[in-house]
Amino acid sequence: MRILLATAALDDIRWALDNGLADGVTTTPSMLADAASEGDAREHLAEICRLTGLPVSVGVGAIDAGDIYRDGRELAKLSENIVVQIPLIEDSISAMRKLSAEGVRVGATYVFNAAQALLAAKAGASTVTTPVDQLDVYGLDAFAMLSEIHAIFANGADECDVVATGVSNATTFAACALAGADAVALPTKMLRALLLHPLTDRGVDQMLSDLSKRPKARLTT
Repeated sequence: MRILLATAALDDIRWALDNGLADGVTTTPSMLADAASEGDAREHLAEICRLTGLPVSVGVGAIDAGDIYRDGRELAKLSENIVVQIPLIEDSISAMRKLSAEGVRVGATYVFNAAQALLAAKAGASTVTTPVDQLDVYGLDAFAMLSEIHAIFANGADECDVVATGVSNATTFAACALAGADAVALPTKMLRALLLHPLTDRGVDQMLSDLSKRPKARLTT
């Protein structure tokens, strides 16, 4: 399962890349605006693409078909690494299909069942994104849904990757992998948290204690 770092902060991206923990980046217009501060958000996005050389997913800032299409085209011009993320609503389907036909990589967001996933893929989406935490809020089995979506694509439907978001801990991270998610999007704070476990800390403390009891080697002259 691939890891997509959900951020626009260059320092966070560099850390993940240096440690081999990111297979791509996913960001939003608001993240870019915050990270760019007084600078240009589009130029900041281009810098992320240059830094990573990996797929960089970014959402459009529109819900009207014409605006989605124009925004998607402008985003795609910044780098061939860009994957334009589009909310799956009826008005977005025509824009998604048109962008895909023109060679722009697009993904569908807010996909909550297998029917939506299949229709998004038919419209040209190369990824479908499912927020597992939002399914949980409504008492739905998020991981069964991920598994169902994965099974549909694995059984010969349109080729499309399943991306999970809204992961809150190591248990849900592992559950996404077991359910067949191709990728999971994580903020840097969560990615760092996955490296930690109290039993690991206990083991390290024990190791250091054992090392402190070893006799020191004597220097010989």
